[in-house]
Amino acid sequence: MKPANPYLPWEAEIVDRIQETPDIFTWRLRFTDREVARQYGFKHGQFNMLYLYGVGEVAISVMSNEGEELLHTIRAVGRVTRAMMELKVGDHIGVRGPFGSAWPLDVARGKDIVFVTAGLGCAPVTSSIKHVVANRADYGRLVIMQSVRHRNEGLWEPQYDEWRSLPDTQVLLTASRDKTRWPHWHLGRVSVLLDEAQYDKQNCVVMMCGPDQMMADTSRTLVDLGVPGESIHVSLERNMQCAVGHCGHCQLGQHFVCKDGPIFTWPQVAELMRVKGY
Repeated sequence: MKPANPYLPWEAEIVDRIQETPDIFTWRLRFTDREVARQYGFKHGQFNMLYLYGVGEVAISVMSNEGEELLHTIRAVGRVTRAMMELKVGDHIGVRGPFGSAWPLDVARGKDIVFVTAGLGCAPVTSSIKHVVANRADYGRLVIMQSVRHRNEGLWEPQYDEWRSLPDTQVLLTASRDKTRWPHWHLGRVSVLLDEAQYDKQNCVVMMCGPDQMMADTSRTLVDLGVPGESIHVSLERNMQCAVGHCGHCQLGQHFVCKDGPIFTWPQVAELMRVKGY
């Protein structure tokens, strides 16, 4: 369900707030209109536009939903998100959405699933991982690779430990700037995990989110390792201000990331991501 006017937000209340790290927080939101709360639905990988009245609006991936409540994890990096970090339980915000394309979970049925994320890139794939876990018989082997700068930036480590205990599942974590080797953690960037990951390269779907350079480098490496480019899907972040392809701020070549993405196959964006400034 979307508003008849995509520019008008629905009102939502912050019903819970978790300070994950000094600059990352998670909101649990509930629409104040019960009919909206009942009918709202999203596809894994889509995003909402969160609006702080009188301040501004930002695009944030839908991390997951629990009943009629939506979870969004936000890093305070700019004027709007820093102001959002000051809000408390009971405060209200505006929500527009959902917008954008989704992860190809239907196409991935019967195949090995590989998630590759860096930094807060784990948030956009969390709902998809939960979907695969809940429908385990529909998919092959599950491989989760997550890279952060420091181990204490690795959100939801207990959740990764839980996933690691599942059958036919491999969880690989790495910290690029730590000097101490922790149990279940590697040292280095996500590239150090690729050789250890075990999956069928000819029968898999890769879903990736994180900094552009990481996704570009990792996608090229995966292709070199034998993964078909069409099997690699990346979620891009750009300056999305309208979410409907009108303002042009998120244009990437012939694409509008808000409308045509944020999820693309690697061949769709491989050459564009070579262009500095795109």
